Amino acid sequence: MLPTATIVADDREVTTMLQPATTAHHPLAERFARVRALSMALAEPLSDADATVQSMPDASPTKWHLAHTTWFFETFVLRDHVPGYRLHDERWPFLFNSYYEAEGRRHARDRRGMVTRPTLDEVRAYRAHVDVALLAAMTTLPDAAIELVALGCHHEEQHQELLVTDILHLFAENPLEPAIYPAEPKVPVAMPAPIGWLAHDGGIAEIGHGGDDFAFDCEGPRHRALLQPHAIADRTVTNGEWAAFIADGGYREARHWLADGWAWVKAEAIEAPLYWEKQGEAWTRFGLDGRRPIDPAAPVTHVSFYEADAYASWAGARLPTEFEWEAHAAAHDARLGNQMDRAGPVEPRPSAGGPAYFGDVWEWTGSAYRPYPGFQAAEGAVGEYNGKFMSGQFVLRGGSCATPRGHARASYRNFFYPHQRWQFTGVRLAKDLPSC
Repeated sequence: MLPTATIVADDREVTTMLQPATTAHHPLAERFARVRALSMALAEPLSDADATVQSMPDASPTKWHLAHTTWFFETFVLRDHVPGYRLHDERWPFLFNSYYEAEGRRHARDRRGMVTRPTLDEVRAYRAHVDVALLAAMTTLPDAAIELVALGCHHEEQHQELLVTDILHLFAENPLEPAIYPAEPKVPVAMPAPIGWLAHDGGIAEIGHGGDDFAFDCEGPRHRALLQPHAIADRTVTNGEWAAFIADGGYREARHWLADGWAWVKAEAIEAPLYWEKQGEAWTRFGLDGRRPIDPAAPVTHVSFYEADAYASWAGARLPTEFEWEAHAAAHDARLGNQMDRAGPVEPRPSAGGPAYFGDVWEWTGSAYRPYPGFQAAEGAVGEYNGKFMSGQFVLRGGSCATPRGHARASYRNFFYPHQRWQFTGVRLAKDLPSC
């Protein structure tokens, strides 16, 4: 029996197989074990059926997330860098490869919910098998493999956020609207002060990741960008402000909408943010703790780029560019703010005062997701990680309440298609200032 280590991932003790010598001699081992434990804790309240169903093509079953992140470590680290390693099950790469063309054929994304076998318990056993093998090998891995372990940890943190938001979407489709986690006590909070504006004179800004710490390839190379004089809001838009937009006919009048957005509103009969429902005269929202009245002081979330752009037009403003956003956020601590520290209900919280750029909601920008000057994808299959998606999507910045703390940074670029809104996505406004 291998030794174990206990990690507190969600106020409960989660036991993970560890090799003590490995943990002692490689600093990445503890991070790896902590990341892997949190994924298991997030899935702990789910039945096998909960973890198998796929609610829409954009979402994936929890069981698939748990297995895919394991496939990543098994394929790119153990298979490719540990002599003699044998796959846990040679049939499973076909099931749990996501989009890596270099890895061959794979199960269709919109059919992941049909994979009733392996069971959730078998996926848990798969994770344990790979964890033990990787931790045992870590002190002997070459530098290239260690870099892949670090990438895999950040990759799994991305899937932790997806796992949470995909569970939320799944349970919202259940007519009973069950709560996944018990509700936390709500403390009444005063409405925030009206939006304030933080001016920027414009000029040349250094944009993108620089330094030796981890970043995804799409965050670089670091380069210069020209900013025009502008101002950015000192907080994001609230539920109460969004309710005023709805009451003023925001979803019924075309004049504030992009043509594609207005076509989407009409085709999908969109009347409010995702998960909002009117009960009597009051708006409610569905969350991981069930259906509850909206908090008018909390940041609005689950809105698309189309909605964000329309609201900005209605408010007499615009969305910031990703370069403007980064220029303002760079001086702030990315580890602060309302981010995910444990398994449990997560939701945006009212502003605590002062400009905050990280946590609560991903903030839509007006910038298309395109490569920076000099961008080059990595060699091999992992080069498919980001670069091939630089088409038709928009950049979001800042992380959300479902982003694991420590995962985001000022240069971090998230990206989604303009109609997507099942993530914790929100709005920060910007406006042009006259040139001096």
